[in-house]
Amino acid sequence: MPKIKRGSLLSLEEYARRRDEIRKQAMKLKRIRKVFIGPDMTLHFESEETMRYQIQEVLRVEKTFDEAGIQDELDAYNPLIPDGNNLKCTQMIEFPDEEERALRLAELVGIENRTYIQVQGFERVYAIADEDLERSNQEKTSAVHFSRFNFSAEMITAIKQATPIAVGVDHPNYNFHVDEIDPETQGSLTADFV
Repeated sequence: MPKIKRGSLLSLEEYARRRDEIRKQAMKLKRIRKVFIGPDMTLHFESEETMRYQIQEVLRVEKTFDEAGIQDELDAYNPLIPDGNNLKCTQMIEFPDEEERALRLAELVGIENRTYIQVQGFERVYAIADEDLERSNQEKTSAVHFSRFNFSAEMITAIKQATPIAVGVDHPNYNFHVDEIDPETQGSLTADFV
C-alpha cells in the first residue's frame, strides 16, 4: 500500500479551508472501521485515509509547517498504514474511572498479544503488538497498543470473497469475541489488501 508523502499533504491553509468536509468523511470512515470487543476494548483499524487525516490534524493543532516537523509526523504515522497483506489497528482499552483503570490494566498484562482475528475456516491470527516500542511491563499494560495482523494469501482470498471474520481476545482476565464483524466493516477492511 502506498505511504503518505510530504508532497501529498495539504498546506495548513488549504487544510483549514477544507477541514469540515475532510473531517466529516474521516469520521464516517473511522466509525465503519471500528470494532468493539467486549465492554472495554475497541479496535480502530487504520488505513491510508485515517492516517492522512491524523497527520493533517496533528500538523494543524501543532501549527507545524517546517519540513523536519512534517517528516517526524510522516515517520510516526506511516508505519500504521497496512502493507497489503495485513491489517493494522490502534487497540484501545478504555476504563473511564482512573482507579478502576489502574487496577484493570494491572490485571490485563499481555492482553495485546492475546487479541486475534479469525477468518472462518482458518486458524486465529494473533496481533503483533507495539513494534515501535514496548508499552507493557510486568506490572501493567498500556491503555493503547498498535497492532498488526498478518494474513496468508489464502486468508486474504477468503476475506475478499466475504468469508466471515471474527475478532476476539482470549486473555484469562478478558475473554470476549465477536463472531462476525459487520459486513460494511469487512468491506472497508478488504480494501487494505493488494
